[in-house]
Amino acid sequence: MKITGLNLDIIWKNKIKNFEIITDQLQSEDADVFLLPEMFSTGFCMDAAEISDKNQESLAFLKKISKEKNAAFCGSASVESEGKFYNRMYFVKPDAEITFYDKRHLFSFSGEDKIYTPGNERVIVEYLGIRFLLQVCYDLRFPVFARNNDDYDAVLYVANWPEKRVGAWEHLLKARAIENLSYVFGLNRIGTDGNDLFYQESSHCFFADGKEITAKKGNLVSAQLNIEELKDFKNHFQFLNDRDNFTIQL
Repeated sequence: MKITGLNLDIIWKNKIKNFEIITDQLQSEDADVFLLPEMFSTGFCMDAAEISDKNQESLAFLKKISKEKNAAFCGSASVESEGKFYNRMYFVKPDAEITFYDKRHLFSFSGEDKIYTPGNERVIVEYLGIRFLLQVCYDLRFPVFARNNDDYDAVLYVANWPEKRVGAWEHLLKARAIENLSYVFGLNRIGTDGNDLFYQESSHCFFADGKEITAKKGNLVSAQLNIEELKDFKNHFQFLNDRDNFTIQL
């Protein structure tokens, strides 16, 4: 399976322009799964009443481009539902089947927890024989929530993780891969947002042994996921058999 992420310089609060840029930059690309950053249609913005999807605009775009590219698309958007705001990560398949995950760990440092509502469900979606755990940005700092109970093969992290803290982002992505014997693909945005925070190119995919397997071309970062290679590695190094047993209270 080929996964390609777009290192998008998100235009602040401009959904139409971001949709146009994504369509243009992926026009000639082929992949099984395309990743877009956290809040790909607006940037990571706390003005939820202004920018949130009230009519599923971002989801409609994902469904349209997924069908056109015959590929799954995954990314998060600010969404209003039943009077509450969510940082919602969508996984959209070409047949229009939709799975979504609401970001569990809200970034209190920026006040996200005062605006958005945390999710209450850990979400795994299967596509083309690979099981994906869906995670958003700050979730990366909480390893218990991402613990592999042998129920997924890869973790997808989409983020707006600024340059000043990018060292933590890169170290933690590799750690999540090693400790969970899984692929980990972390897609970050690039450029400068409306709060003057700068985001450097820092998207990566790691194999279960911590080896980076990404190939980069312009603003695109891609990786090949081989489920048989992963199974062989896990059969040889059966570290998950020794994991602690616990339950997560949501």
